[in-house]
Amino acid sequence: MTTLGILLSALICLQAAGQDGGRTGELAGGQTCKLAGGRTFGQAGGRTCAEGTAAVQSEENPGRYAVVNLSVNFLREEPDYTAELGTQALMGTVVEIKEEESYWRKVVTPEPYTAWCTEKGLVEMTAEEIDDYLAAPKYICTAWHSTLFSSPSEKSPKICDLVQGDVLRMVFRSGRHGNSGNYRNSEKYGNAYPESGKKEKSGGRKAGDSGTGRRAESKGGFAEAMLPDGTCGYVKASDVEDYSQWKATRVFSGENVIREAMKYVGVPYLWGGASPNGVDCSGLALLAYRFCGVDLPRNASQQARLGDMLKVRNGEDFVLDSLQAGDLLFFGSWREDGSAKVTHVGIYIGDGRFIHSSQVVRVNSLLASREDYYENSHRLLFAKRISK
Repeated sequence: MTTLGILLSALICLQAAGQDGGRTGELAGGQTCKLAGGRTFGQAGGRTCAEGTAAVQSEENPGRYAVVNLSVNFLREEPDYTAELGTQALMGTVVEIKEEESYWRKVVTPEPYTAWCTEKGLVEMTAEEIDDYLAAPKYICTAWHSTLFSSPSEKSPKICDLVQGDVLRMVFRSGRHGNSGNYRNSEKYGNAYPESGKKEKSGGRKAGDSGTGRRAESKGGFAEAMLPDGTCGYVKASDVEDYSQWKATRVFSGENVIREAMKYVGVPYLWGGASPNGVDCSGLALLAYRFCGVDLPRNASQQARLGDMLKVRNGEDFVLDSLQAGDLLFFGSWREDGSAKVTHVGIYIGDGRFIHSSQVVRVNSLLASREDYYENSHRLLFAKRISK
C-alpha cells in the first residue's frame, strides 16, 4: 500500500524556479487525496496513481471525473497548445475535472497536479462509474512501447499506441453460467462487443470481474483489452501483466529503484515529461519509484519534502558514506532565510554516481576527478531517503 494519500495532504507546494527540470507545481488547493466514493487515496485497497483520483467528494460538491484515454496525455499550465507543459498522465489515470474552457478541461491528477488538457484525451464518467471502473480487473503495460490492434495480429489496423505504465481493462467472455458481475453494460461505454474495435448495446464480451463463469480473453499470443472509452482491441500478451498480480510483486528497494531508472538512460529530457517518450528530472524519480510500488509527488520541490534528511557535505567536501542506492539527491541553492530552493533531483547509485535527467537521462559522478563528473555537482544541497 502506498503512502501518497497520507503524505500529500500535508504538502505545501514550494515556489522554486526551474533548473534542469526542477519545476514548481500546483497542488490541488490543499485538498486531501480521495477516491471517488469518499475513500482516501492510498488506503482504499492500496491503489496507485494509475488508478486513483485526487478528487474530494461531498454531497454539496459531487465533482466531475474522467479517465485518461491516450497512451500519454499532455497536461499544460494554460488552456492553449503553446502553453508550458506541466506534466503528463498515462492511460487509465483517473482525474477530477475542475473547469472547462472550450474543448479544454482543467484537471487534477492523483499526485495531485492541476493542469489543462483537451477533452478528446479524456472519458468523463460519474462518480459511480469511476468506482465501477476502479473495481474492474485490469492489465498494465510493462513493455516500453506497445500497440493495441483491432484483431489478434500485428498486421491488423492499429487502434492506438501504448507505453509502459498504461492501464487497460481486461475483457471477459461470459461462460456457462453467464456471471456478469456488478459492472455496467451500457451503450455509453460499450462494455459488450461482437468484435474488437466496435461497440454495441449487448453481446458476449464484457469488462467485469473474473469470478465464476468468466475468463479473460486471449488469442494467438494476444490479450483482449479495453480502452477507457470502451474501444476493444488486442495487445501482445507478453507486453502486459495482470495489474493486481503486477502490483503484488512490487518490491521496494534502492537496487530496484535504480534498475527501473536505468531503463530510461538515453531518453531525451522533456520539461513536464513523465513517460518513456521523455522525462524531466522529477518525472524520472516519480516513474522509477512508482514501478517499485511507491508514489512520489510530481515535482522536485515537493519530493524534497519527503523522507529522512541525509547529510552530504562537510564544508565544501562531499560526505557520501551515509548514502545508499535509491536515495534522492536534491540540487539548487540556499535562500537568505536559510530555506532550500530545490531545482533538480537525481537518484543515487553508489560510489559517488547518480542517474538523472538533464538534457538526456544519463549517469554522472559527483566527484570532480571522474570523467563523467556532473558540472552542477557543486549545487548539491542534501539527500533524502524514502521509506515505503
